[in-house]
Amino acid sequence: MYPISVYLHIPFCLKRCHYCDFCSTSGRQDAIAQYVHALCLEIEQWVALSAVKLPVHTVYFGGGTPTLLSVKQFEAILSVIFERFDCSSEMEITVEANPGTLSLDYLRDLRKLGINRISLGMQSAHDPELRLLGRIHRYEDVVQAVRWSRLAGFGHLNLDLIYGLPEQKMEAWKHTLEVAVSLSPEHLSLYALSLECGTSLYDWTMRGLVAIPDEDVVAGMYEFAMDYLDTKRYLQYEISNWARATDGYMCQHNLQYWRNFPYVGFGAGAHGFVFGYRLENVSDADEYMRRMDKAVQAELPCSPATDVLQRVDRQMEMEETMMLGLRLTQEGVSQRAFYERFGQTPVMKFGKQLRYLVEVGLLEYAGKNNDCIRLTRRGRLLGNQAFMHFIDTERRIT
Repeated sequence: MYPISVYLHIPFCLKRCHYCDFCSTSGRQDAIAQYVHALCLEIEQWVALSAVKLPVHTVYFGGGTPTLLSVKQFEAILSVIFERFDCSSEMEITVEANPGTLSLDYLRDLRKLGINRISLGMQSAHDPELRLLGRIHRYEDVVQAVRWSRLAGFGHLNLDLIYGLPEQKMEAWKHTLEVAVSLSPEHLSLYALSLECGTSLYDWTMRGLVAIPDEDVVAGMYEFAMDYLDTKRYLQYEISNWARATDGYMCQHNLQYWRNFPYVGFGAGAHGFVFGYRLENVSDADEYMRRMDKAVQAELPCSPATDVLQRVDRQMEMEETMMLGLRLTQEGVSQRAFYERFGQTPVMKFGKQLRYLVEVGLLEYAGKNNDCIRLTRRGRLLGNQAFMHFIDTERRIT
């Protein structure tokens, strides 16, 4: 069996960011201990349902703000994972961290637990932009967090950045990117701001209180990032992600998602794809803890916290493998690997769509024997227009 990945959702924050629509809650630190107990219980109960000790090669703590947990709480969660799963000796363990919640001693203790990758939510190098986003940290906190991370022994560090912010000018974005690179991270994740209904930024925009850059300006920010990071020897290996080109620092956990390989999610709002099903846990943290406290017996692939269960048939899995795999800008979708997995090549299954997308300049064939199907540079800007051609292809008119 191919090794799986484990995602752990920590929904607690000191303050909810103005753009966030993730499963998170603020001002509930008093509930963290109970939540960690429920999380450990979910892992134990889920693994107990399996007849084999499943191999795991990546673990990812996301949020929310995972770094609101104490070191002992991290230790408790990791102890259950190490005990219940067959963990690789070279396992990648990532923790998302808010720069405003860290100290050197805390980071050293996390590193001692075996956590070897840290992802800092930098977002911007400009304090006014950080305030507009509702972040609790300042730019100088990022600089300090990077320095402390290095002193603590973290050799794999990611910085998250957001572009297309309200009122943001191209020069401000260029400065943020240049400053981020000057901090020498091994990995960078760049995301265009998405205005989600129900968030403060969405409300302010609808009321005309702030204005976001138009699509052409945002596209220009993305193109600048592609060109600039290439000159700094960062390899764009996914639409929104860059890693040092010579050192193999791609995020193995996220590669699991993009290759459409199995992963299991624990915690409120966590998602999973395992044993041929996609699952989603109940998103409310209090309801999650209530369900785990009741300890209702479940059947694989579910846990007592499972709220949504969807069977992924062969057709859907092929479509999702194309959509997710095409996000990988270098690797793309391998025709050989696709055939080994499904008994058909992408050309055999999606020939009409592929011919069209190549004709309009969104896809290209590359590599030995044209094995790799991937987005063109233009396709990276218009990825959704390519992905939509692989949705429900058996039932829609093409």
